[in-house]
Amino acid sequence: MDKNRTRLEGKVAIVTGAGRGIGQAIAIGLANEGANVIVNDVNLESARSVADEIKHRGGQALAIKADVSSSTEVNQMVKQTLDKFGKIDILVNNAGISGFWPILELTEAEWDHMLDTNLKSQFLCSQAVGKEMIKRKSGKIVNIASVAAHLASPRVMAYAVSKAGVVMLTKALAIEWARYNITANVVSPHFALTPLTLSAIEREPELYAGREKRIPLGRAATPEDPANAVIFLCMPESDYITGQEIIVDGGMSVLNPGAVHIIERM
Repeated sequence: MDKNRTRLEGKVAIVTGAGRGIGQAIAIGLANEGANVIVNDVNLESARSVADEIKHRGGQALAIKADVSSSTEVNQMVKQTLDKFGKIDILVNNAGISGFWPILELTEAEWDHMLDTNLKSQFLCSQAVGKEMIKRKSGKIVNIASVAAHLASPRVMAYAVSKAGVVMLTKALAIEWARYNITANVVSPHFALTPLTLSAIEREPELYAGREKRIPLGRAATPEDPANAVIFLCMPESDYITGQEIIVDGGMSVLNPGAVHIIERM
């Protein structure tokens, strides 16, 4: 941990799905700023690996295995956090999955799993942690969505709907809990090179062929790119920002579709 960067010293943060990818980058980034971090993941070994890295850097971390689509496991995670650190200042709802199905082939079970993991989990964690933040009249919630919440693509309807729900969930939290000095914001990445994305590329290579060439900034995002936006939203400097979405996509969402061929030749 960089001892010169401790703007979050003494703060306690829960990061869901923090065993790899963007969640790992967020957990380490918050710890670098002095926060005590709960590293949550369904894979305890992955969570412990990230927690150990934080401790090796001089920070404090606790790995907790929990399926955040289960209210029972979410409530237990919150209890463990309070038992360990006594409070919760920051919640980052990062856990999520992706999937590719034509609409007519999407099963009810696949739909339920996508919505439970990507949207229901954020509601459950926000509700459970929000109760504690309201008691203290302070807190920051940052949810992870995706530019897919705004841009339709073939075979990703369930994922896109779940992420669109995250955006509206965030706005509702921001409005309802503003009187308790709780902020809620959302970060929406696009095409970050994480284990989840790399797995998707392997399964559906035609959907990703040449994508980096079409990004105005000329590269895919690293996990640290969206993580840096999340960390800013957890800082005191963002205290007057709530109900907002930061899109981290290298300029893709503002690009005129008709100009894609020009970008590819630049």
